[in-house]
Amino acid sequence: MSGEATDTPRPGAAGVFADTTAAPVVTRSPSAEAASTGMAPDPFALLADWLPANDDPARPLMTLSTVASSGYPDARTVLLSEFGPEGLYFHTDSRSRKVLDVTATPRAALTMVWPGRQLVVQGDVSRASAEEQTAAYGRRSRYLQMLAWLNTDDFAALPLEERLATWAAFGEQHPDGSLEAPGTWAGFVVSPVRITFWEGRPDTAGIRTEFTRASGAGDSWGCGVIAG
Repeated sequence: MSGEATDTPRPGAAGVFADTTAAPVVTRSPSAEAASTGMAPDPFALLADWLPANDDPARPLMTLSTVASSGYPDARTVLLSEFGPEGLYFHTDSRSRKVLDVTATPRAALTMVWPGRQLVVQGDVSRASAEEQTAAYGRRSRYLQMLAWLNTDDFAALPLEERLATWAAFGEQHPDGSLEAPGTWAGFVVSPVRITFWEGRPDTAGIRTEFTRASGAGDSWGCGVIAG
């Protein structure tokens, strides 16, 4: 165990060890737009400005918070696979605790943080379509495609030397472009009911612009500015 802690990630693990924390260039301020027009901006148009495009290979990291069967909250970091009018997507192993959580209680929160900005999405969770799951796997880096096959408790329990050898052998047996999603590959979409954009400033207090979906009103959203 002592030798493992000093090992650094090897190159090529795109999507995990790449700089996914870099903030995209933002041109729209939710609070400024609400103040200048007196009308609520479209929250999904703001999401499109705050988040990288779906075809950007550097996917942002986000904290996925769920409610465990114990009643305690749980949280872990996942990649934002893509987003659209239906919600924000993430993909994971169907045997994971997060899947158990959202299956039992299909509600979750997503949090993304950049310097001076924060985005929190609260919503209902549902399973992504088979077509979307297949497409999302195809867009994953080679490292993440292999990880979807090998990331098991049994693999984690192996000594480092065996993990390295098993990983290398699996890569040799499955050339780049030959892998399909394993049966444990699962995708989910978080359909927002509340979206909160936090904007910070060094010269005054930060503020939050919060959008809340109106119950039973389709795509109608309420908007308010609250303390940060």
